[in-house]
Amino acid sequence: MNRRRLLPFDTKEARITLRILRSSKITTAGLVIVVGFVATAIITWLTNDALLPYNPYAFSSHLLYPPSLAHLFGTDNLGRDVFSRIIAGAPYDAEVPFAVLAIAISLGLVSGTIAGYIGGRVEEVIMRVTDVFLAFPGLVLALAIADSLGPGINSSILALSPVWWPTYTRLSRGETLSIKSQQYMEASRASGQGARYIILHHVVPNIIPVLLVYATIDFGNVILTFSVLSFLGVGAQVPAPEWGLSTVQQEQYLTSAPWAPILPAIAIVVVAVGFALVGDGLRDALDPKIRSLYG
Repeated sequence: MNRRRLLPFDTKEARITLRILRSSKITTAGLVIVVGFVATAIITWLTNDALLPYNPYAFSSHLLYPPSLAHLFGTDNLGRDVFSRIIAGAPYDAEVPFAVLAIAISLGLVSGTIAGYIGGRVEEVIMRVTDVFLAFPGLVLALAIADSLGPGINSSILALSPVWWPTYTRLSRGETLSIKSQQYMEASRASGQGARYIILHHVVPNIIPVLLVYATIDFGNVILTFSVLSFLGVGAQVPAPEWGLSTVQQEQYLTSAPWAPILPAIAIVVVAVGFALVGDGLRDALDPKIRSLYG
């Protein structure tokens, strides 16, 4: 007997997932934030900022204008429209987390599954390597790598990936060990199915939902950490409208023009909270006990 896969591949499973997510007002609010953020990032990237009310990079004489009908979020110290810069910064703050988590999940899924299924010395080596990375504080490790690679978006992705992949390795290993002990796995091995077939068809499909839930929650954490890198000068560079960089550029105007540094910071927090809410909702939506109530 095959274990039920929790990942909603078919239409029925997708409808059940959406019903569970929509049953919670908090999760629905998170979905609105996430969908709005992703859509904004994609549209802004595809149109190359053409739909923005102002050029996010253009200087003007309207220095530190407060929010108004002309400038919804006011202007910064160089006369740039804050609203336009926040929208233009969405692709930056979407690209890095998606890339980092894609790398972390891929490496973690492969290494963790191999460690959990094969065991022995292979497992020992893989887990000791992950322990080495986990021994360093994440931000310190990212700063060290980013500093050695030089500032920039690509350097930030390479610097943040080693911070997250060990966690997904441990998650994959733990799930693999749990799945490995199931009766249907013993039946698969007894029927002559090879290790590669079992891992790809029985283990991986049941691990992916767990990793996706954690990745959704981690998305906000990656944005926050990337923003800190930009804040410290090793992430996005001027004149990129990345939210963390925009915050640090305007921090000296916190009392005289608070909208300039605070609004980009609020954007970071709102998106991080939105992804965390969706992650919590997905965790409930993929729980077999809860799904049975909606099936």
